[in-house]
Amino acid sequence: MGALAHKPKLYEQVAERLSDAIAAGTLRGGDRLPSVRQLSLRERVSISTVLQAYMHLEAVGLIETRPQSGHYVRRRERPRLAEPQVSQPAKSATPVTVSGLVSQVYRAMRDPRVIQLGGAWPATELLPVRRLMRELNILTRESGELGILYDAPPGCLELRQQLARRSLDWGGALAADDFIITCGASEAIHLGLLAVARTGDTIAIESPAYYGTLQNIESLGLKALEIPCSPRHGMELDALQAALERRRVAAVLVVPSFSNPVGSCMPEENRRRLVAMLEERGIPLIEDDLYGDLHFGPERPRTCKSFDTTGNVMLCGSFSKTLAPGFRVGYVAPGKFRERVELLKFSHTVATATLPPLAIARFLEEGGYDRHLRALRRGLKAQVERMAEAVAEFFPEGTRVARPEGGSLLWVELPPTVDSLALHERAFAVGISVAPGPIFSARTDSYRNFIRLSCGQPWTPRIEAAVSSLGCLARGLV
Repeated sequence: MGALAHKPKLYEQVAERLSDAIAAGTLRGGDRLPSVRQLSLRERVSISTVLQAYMHLEAVGLIETRPQSGHYVRRRERPRLAEPQVSQPAKSATPVTVSGLVSQVYRAMRDPRVIQLGGAWPATELLPVRRLMRELNILTRESGELGILYDAPPGCLELRQQLARRSLDWGGALAADDFIITCGASEAIHLGLLAVARTGDTIAIESPAYYGTLQNIESLGLKALEIPCSPRHGMELDALQAALERRRVAAVLVVPSFSNPVGSCMPEENRRRLVAMLEERGIPLIEDDLYGDLHFGPERPRTCKSFDTTGNVMLCGSFSKTLAPGFRVGYVAPGKFRERVELLKFSHTVATATLPPLAIARFLEEGGYDRHLRALRRGLKAQVERMAEAVAEFFPEGTRVARPEGGSLLWVELPPTVDSLALHERAFAVGISVAPGPIFSARTDSYRNFIRLSCGQPWTPRIEAAVSSLGCLARGLV
């Protein structure tokens, strides 16, 4: 009589069903599995049986246990796509004419029916909405008439004091009086440009550059001198130095930490060199540190401002990408240009809204910000990784992807034949928004085969389906 066939034990049956779901793609790398209790109820087995099933799946490498978090499907190692190469913009300065194109693209980003892969804002579920609104409601009741009065420059003292405390994390020590509160980082940058440049002057910027920066330059009648940018290390300083030897530049504007759209992070030695290079030539540096708090590594990058000993660096930032986009609370530490920037702030918008800066100041003072940042960074890192994996899976052969170490954006280089403006139009027609490459250059014929994808939304089957559809559209343009 032959040996009896092995009948799978109960935990093996549970493990096999989960294994089949992983193999079929129903459960994907990074997905969180049901809790032990949830799975025991669903499968109608004991908790010990579920624990044995999870231990078995972990032993064979299909899942992983994360302390105090749960069980997750282990990500399969896929070949990483190559990064885009160092950009090669034209060496001449040019007037900026990007606003018309940006306006067309932005209409798609505003449509609530569209899956937003183009906008660079975080999803509300990643933000402390209830906590901030509670602070705002309390302030509304407590402030009385003060809540509706002008808060003239330099603006909210309580927030400036909190910024001074946080400046220690940036590598330097600033005082409350070093800051001016602004309507977001965009106004901070606008004021910095106004303070040091005149119509017709040239501003050196990274290439590609955030379209909002380009619009600021355009609105002031300035020219943009685009400097090559590495997707890993940011602005190429040898190229900048050569450019400064060829022509007069009124200011240099950089995003050293996790630039938009590339996500590059300038090494500390490069930041030190940049500050010294510009100080030697008497050229102001406008530093956009909007994404500095969104680092994926263990430490926040030092600001260029932390190496500034003469006040030549204007540090700009805001809480739009970390706390509340709609509050429009930003700041600038303008160094030796402080008096002029404060006067310009008053003539530009008179004052900043009174209560939102106070609400953020209270949130910072009560210690909630750092806890929130840790969770936000974990979420954004996972979403960036998931988006990169999906691009590798669904996009045409020859696609390249940047590897940001912070922020919430992914810069994607498509095969040369793919026109990102055509891709944008086709994607919008099926309810998907993307940010096409040409809006990130003063020359709108640049970066025609690039797109920027936002990773600010938590990963869902709907997002995955949108990326899959986008990849299919891109393959149709090859």
